[in-house]
Amino acid sequence: MKPTDPTRLDRVVADARRAAEQREQGYREQALKIYPWICGRCAREFTRANVRELTVHHRDHDHHHNPPDGSNWELLCLYCHDNEHQKQLELAGGGGSSGKGAGVATHSPFADLKAALAAKDKASR
Repeated sequence: MKPTDPTRLDRVVADARRAAEQREQGYREQALKIYPWICGRCAREFTRANVRELTVHHRDHDHHHNPPDGSNWELLCLYCHDNEHQKQLELAGGGGSSGKGAGVATHSPFADLKAALAAKDKASR
């Protein structure tokens, strides 16, 4: 088996990153022209000084779906954008469900608190 050329791999990765950055700049600039500079989740307002913290979120999670009317985009701050993607990861990994019991806690950290306090009280007497 022939070893792979590490410089070729570096070039492929660099080209992919460059293409993604160019694609992002295109829709980001369009979205910033179309929408007010306000996070769609927390309503934080942005100015030229901090607009770099405002991201474009693809509602259908397809970064290649960029209609010119912006219907697949929403502007989110870095924190809300990360939170939105974390929710998607949890749903995909089975960490949540859209059916019965969605959003219901399954862990009860204080389930045995009464018994533990009673045992501690009994031991200290």
